[in-house]
Amino acid sequence: MTARRAGPLTWAALAVASLLTAAPVYWMVVVASRTNAEAADVPPPLLPGGHFAENVRRLFANPDAHFARGLLNSVLVSGCVALGTVLLGSLAGFAFAKLRFRGRDALLLTVVATMMVPVQTGVVPLYLIMLRLHWQDGLQAVTVPFLVTGFGVFLMRQAAREIPDALIEAARVDGCTTLAVYRHVVLPALRPTAGVLGLLTFAQTWNDFLWPLVVLSPDDPTVQLSLNNLATAYYNDYALMFAGASVAVLPPLALFALLGPRIVRNVLSGAVKG
Repeated sequence: MTARRAGPLTWAALAVASLLTAAPVYWMVVVASRTNAEAADVPPPLLPGGHFAENVRRLFANPDAHFARGLLNSVLVSGCVALGTVLLGSLAGFAFAKLRFRGRDALLLTVVATMMVPVQTGVVPLYLIMLRLHWQDGLQAVTVPFLVTGFGVFLMRQAAREIPDALIEAARVDGCTTLAVYRHVVLPALRPTAGVLGLLTFAQTWNDFLWPLVVLSPDDPTVQLSLNNLATAYYNDYALMFAGASVAVLPPLALFALLGPRIVRNVLSGAVKG
């Protein structure tokens, strides 16, 4: 089958969508590379200036932001949550898809039902649990409760269902235990879905603001709280805040640049084979 060439209307639509997507990022870089006075000029500057390095230096030197600590905390928390979600989600997904045990369907329904509960309704009960465990003001409070999600389990279960039963039975005939089947058969087959889930979880955890604001100390923040600490009630240094936002998006962008093309290639390969 010959691939169809995109027409002028398609290229125009893609160009408009790309410009609308990139415009906020470009404006963030423009303000981050200007002084605060230049950022408030009317009409506003449209090209980047030469103060980005100076603004970044002021950002890391700001005693209220704790930006370096917030950046490190976010890398640790987001990485641990992403790895935990992928590992535990794939184990649970494999069990729900391929193992038979009493109450499996009812338990899966319960897991899926947790996806319908708004996050805000769980803040108070979760905070009381953190108080009981004496985990408030600690990074475990923003890590442990999110190592398993209903969405992660459901997504991995749907992917595990596509693995042929004959492949698993062949591994059992060769003497593999259930854990060995998971390690040598299921986990490699789930790799594309696991990559997508890991990237989405990392980005979601990185951008989370409400729960870290509730449970963490301002002196030991995540990067989103560090950005919030840059705002004051009487004066906002927009150049400093936008410089912080520019630096804060670099780790997720670097992770996507490193893993994104390979994950997209694997997902498309699986779709074509399917």
